[in-house]
Amino acid sequence: MEPQDHSKAAFHWLFGDQLGPHFLRPDSDIVMIESRGVFRRRRFHRAKAHLLLSAMRHRAAELGDRVRYVQAETYRDGLNRAVGDAPVTVHHPTSHAALRFVQGLEQVEVLPPRGFLVQPDAFGRWADAAGHLRMEDFYRHVRRDHDLLMDGEQPEGGKWNLDTDNREAPPKDAAVLPVPAPYRPREDAIDHQVRADLDHWERRGELAFVGRDGPRLFPATRAEARRALRAFVQKRLPTFGRWEDAVLAEDWAMSHSLLSASLNLGLLDPAECVEAAENAYRAGEAPLNSVEGYIRQVAGWREYMWNLYWYLGPRYRDSNVLGHTVPLPDWFAHLDADAVQARCLSTTLAQVRDRGWVHHIPRLMILGNHALQRGWDPAAVTDWFHRCFVDGYDWVMLTNVIGMSQYADGGRITTKPYASGGAYINRMSDLCGPCAYRPTERVGEHACPYTAGYWEFVHRHRDRLEHNHRTARTVKQLDRLTDLDEVLRNAHHRDPNAPP
Repeated sequence: MEPQDHSKAAFHWLFGDQLGPHFLRPDSDIVMIESRGVFRRRRFHRAKAHLLLSAMRHRAAELGDRVRYVQAETYRDGLNRAVGDAPVTVHHPTSHAALRFVQGLEQVEVLPPRGFLVQPDAFGRWADAAGHLRMEDFYRHVRRDHDLLMDGEQPEGGKWNLDTDNREAPPKDAAVLPVPAPYRPREDAIDHQVRADLDHWERRGELAFVGRDGPRLFPATRAEARRALRAFVQKRLPTFGRWEDAVLAEDWAMSHSLLSASLNLGLLDPAECVEAAENAYRAGEAPLNSVEGYIRQVAGWREYMWNLYWYLGPRYRDSNVLGHTVPLPDWFAHLDADAVQARCLSTTLAQVRDRGWVHHIPRLMILGNHALQRGWDPAAVTDWFHRCFVDGYDWVMLTNVIGMSQYADGGRITTKPYASGGAYINRMSDLCGPCAYRPTERVGEHACPYTAGYWEFVHRHRDRLEHNHRTARTVKQLDRLTDLDEVLRNAHHRDPNAPP
């Protein structure tokens, strides 16, 4: 039997996170498969399931007669029903499991990845030459290579990193930031049908979800995503930088772009996002610190996480150098914010429950910080973030949670654990004032679970942390705490799964 010429394949397969025009092939009919089994294997956030199905069905409606859209239990079954054994092309999927699957299908030719600025093979060459993995060095490499925010051979403004300008606490006595509201899409008949289908499947006991599915907050089409990008750049980017790390209980969006879900669905390409931001700076419409901060997120951190996912490989998932094995408690897994007294954690968990999204500081310094302090299983924490966030995909969460949030790799991609006491949360938010706990107290009725938990964590891992130049001083401070024995006694008697 002669080998098939897949380069002339009549069909091109789009996964549900490959929905923008940059994933199409001009001369191929399109195959899209809505797999029920994907939702059966894991208990995803209801709003995430809604967004994904809405985006896929909207894309199919746009493609019209060009697409064969199949609803099936599995991808294999759907592909067979759509094209039989005809040759198919597909762009490199975004997970190890999906890549293994398509590479195992004789009829499928895997094309290079789309939707990123840096290809994995190019990243591998950079990483091998650099001899270490540090985001700051990679970010500078990307800026130079793609001529992003550059002034000749030097960074615009003379500095690569303007983080020190982007750590401003929220305005005093302000419930929300003085900025325009984010772009809000309008639901349509497709959204109504998606919601009806999800309701039907849940009633029949076929699928189960966590969280709430309110009106859709994030773009499901290319046109909506483009409008959201324009609205962010014109109205919200100017104030993004200064309050990038700030948190307000009543302002879930702050000045953030809310474009991560659109990027990760493939509705936007990162090149157009960073180009729009840089153009705003060049036109005098946004300050340098805001534009550099946004470009750092998209062209720096997002590209770094994507490429580390492939560079470090599937076994990275098993990293657990801290030996954390406590299972996720039910209240956390089920997003039961009402079970929690600590206002920062309760507020953040409620936002995840209601929207499937919070920005990077609540993710890292409230949710991830608590899991790290309590010694929860990092693989389970990673899976939770994947399932519960509308922008969560395996490639996004694996390195972000294992490497950064839970420090389970021992510092391969970051220089220190992201653990902190209540003082940081108090400084960067308005969450601590009405709380039952006090961020300055480690013991007693009003002891902050983050403050006590921080010192418990440092004590538990002091042998590792005292040899890290970024945490050695903290270990020395540990020995000066006059109430350390009481802090540790309280920790010993506390259930690590009890809500704080």
